[in-house]
Amino acid sequence: MTQPSPLTPVNHNRDSAGMTYVYPVVSRRAGGVSVGVNLNPNNACNWACVYCQVPGLTRGTAPEIDLAQLEAELRAMLADIVHGDFMQTRVPEGARRLNDIALSGNGEPTSARAFPQVIELIGRVMNDFDLVGPEGNPERKTAKLVLITNGSLADRPRVQEGIGKMAALNGEVWFKFDSATAVGMRSVNQTRVSPDRQFERLAVAARLCPTWLQTCVFALDGKPPSEAEQAAYLAAVARIRQQSIPVQGVLLYGLARPSMQPQAGRLSALPAEWLEAFAEKIRAAGLPVLVSP
Repeated sequence: MTQPSPLTPVNHNRDSAGMTYVYPVVSRRAGGVSVGVNLNPNNACNWACVYCQVPGLTRGTAPEIDLAQLEAELRAMLADIVHGDFMQTRVPEGARRLNDIALSGNGEPTSARAFPQVIELIGRVMNDFDLVGPEGNPERKTAKLVLITNGSLADRPRVQEGIGKMAALNGEVWFKFDSATAVGMRSVNQTRVSPDRQFERLAVAARLCPTWLQTCVFALDGKPPSEAEQAAYLAAVARIRQQSIPVQGVLLYGLARPSMQPQAGRLSALPAEWLEAFAEKIRAAGLPVLVSP
């Protein structure tokens, strides 16, 4: 029988565990093992970001979720990680810690109609594995529950219900915020969502659960984001501060893996120095920044 290959930060294969919904990765942003939950095995999303690594991406929503199968897969994966030899056999030595369970897959996870039920399910499993706490018990191993989302459905009651439940599960929302302009969002995210409407959704999410902006920056046709794009982004950060929206900070990252979209040939990674210089501007505008070149 062929042994599974070791995990690396550049290999985020959703099929690596042979499961439908659950897959493990070593996350450069998380600094350890992240157990991914893919609610979009149909490769469908309501956005089409040009840097997306999903092959065969289509416009659409998540299919019906088999909650029993999802729970069985998650329990099996966590049993191998927490009680088995997964860390020793699959994970590089410096990354052998369970950091989080992340709703991050091949599309927008909040488009699943069962999204709040999925959060309840994950919370129940996390409790059974003593991953929620510490609740006065310093011996308890904790893990985050992370939602990686484009935020476009955060104004829907069922999505708000799910995000609200996350707060009690050491939850974090990573809210996509690649551009603060309509032109930029059309170019990068291929959506006609209004930046002001998206800003309102960000405020909703941040008041329900600790929320980070996740911002991907790259060169398009050899050029970094324009001065106008940068200025609009910094103005949005200032607005967040002025309106006392409780955003935790910015996760600023570059291209680590190749895009699988038609625009892939137009994209290239920016130097780490560029990301750090932009991060300093964001910090000066009032938000902490974590950089992952």
